[in-house]
Parts: sequence; structure tokens; C-alpha cells
Amino acid sequence: MANHDNKNEIKDGFVDISSNKQVNKIYKKKGRAIRITAIVLSVLLLIGGSGLIYYYSVLNSLKFVDISDNTATATKATTNADSTSDDIFDKSLSNDELLEDSKVLNVMLFGEDNARGEKFGRSDSMIMLSIDNRHKKLKMTSFQRDSYVYVDGYGYDKLTNAYAYGGPKLTIQTIESNFGVKVDRYAVVDYASFIDIIDVLGGIDLELTKDEIDYINYQLYKNKQSDTRTTITDAPGVVHLTGQQALWYARNRGLDSSEEEIGIAGDDWDRTSRQRKLLETMFNDMKSADLTQIVSIVGKVGPLVTTNIKKDEITALVSHSPTYLTYSVEQYTVPQEGQWYYMNDTPVGSVIAFSDLETQRKLFAEFIYEELVTGGTSTTKSN
Repeated sequence: MANHDNKNEIKDGFVDISSNKQVNKIYKKKGRAIRITAIVLSVLLLIGGSGLIYYYSVLNSLKFVDISDNTATATKATTNADSTSDDIFDKSLSNDELLEDSKVLNVMLFGEDNARGEKFGRSDSMIMLSIDNRHKKLKMTSFQRDSYVYVDGYGYDKLTNAYAYGGPKLTIQTIESNFGVKVDRYAVVDYASFIDIIDVLGGIDLELTKDEIDYINYQLYKNKQSDTRTTITDAPGVVHLTGQQALWYARNRGLDSSEEEIGIAGDDWDRTSRQRKLLETMFNDMKSADLTQIVSIVGKVGPLVTTNIKKDEITALVSHSPTYLTYSVEQYTVPQEGQWYYMNDTPVGSVIAFSDLETQRKLFAEFIYEELVTGGTSTTKSN
């Protein structure tokens, strides 16, 4: 094992690869400015006329955060989604670099509960959306909030606590250093904004079970958001939900009959599954939208999202969105089934511990990059 002087220091079994030397890029920057310019002009021409002014007002209304300490990612966002380039990379899991691919854009989506007005609230939803232009897929990876991971500066802790300590930046650093995959950008939506987003989109149609309907009705009544215990009177099946109702759907992890008036089975795995289902439904609802309609949606939703995606990247993403929406959608969770167990005797209480982190890292990398990942799973280096 490496000693504490090694630049790739091992901390309690984990190698902090997020703070190592600059990750070697696996794409060429040549022609980047030309590609960005061409895409921007294409979008502006498609929007045209008064739409041009509207589009600029949309970009100016978005809530951007400083990304001066991040590596450039615009090339990924502006990579032609229809490109047939065969620049396949051969990334080994046995080195200490973060895995990335120029044709895969990884964006962390955080759902923030900040009812107490803290600098950083809790993140009950952590989903990495991977736009995989190489395999023509949209991939959603849920990270379990109670995963027991090493948090730089805090030691072993629950992944959700990394968000409370240092917001998106520390959470992304934690995900990168524990799981070895580069996260390019992030977007944060708090509960109030989530409600507004669903409402400005006109609500959402989701297929619900009786227990899911009962859970939403119970929470609406308990939290004085409804005067009746039967706000939703629909039978199980496809139900149209408002923003507030959709939020309770996304937060549903069951109710313990010993503590609540009703008992509904469920856990965090069920909750993350519902969150991915909600996102996939939103993707499917947008498939019939044309570019002008998508720009309008961005204009309504954008101001409710805090992000470090840059303006030129948003322009590129919007211009390619009709193509992205034709991609197939795949889902994954970290940890994967069979790779975890409950551990109760920790300083932070009951956690989800990894049976074999090295195996989990490999499985996660293979989901994101598929056949491009090769080699072993060791991340340590000898002196």
C-alpha cells in the first residue's frame, strides 16, 4: 500500500483521484471554436426573427454559477450528436485518472431540500444524466443517498451529507473520487422550483398504484396542502399530477405503520426508481416538441434551475435536443443490486455499505462507457 507521502494517497482504502494531476483529455480541441460558432448560428437561424431576441432573453434569465475552477467541457456539449467518428478510446480502470469520453456528457441533477434556508440543504435526489452520443442513449444513474463513502475533509459519511457540507462541488468531488467517473456539469432544483417546473409544463401524467395515490393524498393532507384526505380521486392507472403532487410522488419511500396512520411499503430504492421514472416521462413528453417549443420550455424552466452549464453549452444542447430525445433511455443505480449491504454500527447510523467497491466502480464505468472500458479494477500504485 502507498505511504502517506505518495501523491496518490490512499485514504482508508479509497484513492482520491479527483485531486490528482490534470486528467488527460481523450478528445482533440482542434476545430472547437468552429464547431461552437456553427452550432450557435444554426440555432439562431432556426429560431429567427423575434425568436432571436427571445432566445437571448432566455439565456440571460438563467441562474449560472461560477465554473472558473472546472475544466473545459464545451467540446462535449457541442460534439455533433450525429457524428460517426470512430475515435474510440481505450481507458483502463487500473490507472488513477477519471474516466471520460468526448462523446459522453455527464450532468449531475440534484434535488435539494432546503426548507430551513441553509447555505446547502439536503440532497434527496442525486441522478447523473449521461448524454451518450456514441451509443445514442440517455442514461440515468441514481446514487443512493445513504451510501457510505469517503468525503474529503470529513472521513467516511453518507453521500447525502457531502451535499450538506459543501453543496454540488463537494458532492461531485466525492462521487468522482469514490467511483472514478468524470462529472462534467450539474444542475440544482429545490423543492419549490420543482413544483413550479411541473406546473409551468402543465403537470405530468404518471401511472400510479393505489399505494402511491394513498401516499400522495396522505402527505397533502398531513402537510396542510389539502383540506381533504382524497385530493386525488382517480383509480390506479395514469393520473395527471400537479407540481405539488408530483413532488410527493418523487419523495415517496413508503410509510411505517408504527409511526404513521397508514402503512405503505417502500424504501429509498423505490424512491429513486420513481425519480427516474418521472424524468423518463418528462423526456417522453418532450419527444413530439419541435425546436421552437423546446426553446420555449427552456425559457420557462431555466430560471428555476441553478447550473454551471455555460451559455454556449446550453445553446448546443438545445440545438441537438430533438436528436437526444430520440435516444433510448437506460437506468442504473449505485450501488447495484448485489453490491451492497446495510451497516448499522457507524458514527452516522445505518448506512448502505459496498460489498466490493472496486467491482462497483467497474460495473458503473461499464454502464456509462460500455465496451470502451478495459482492464482491471485496481486503482492503487506501488511506490
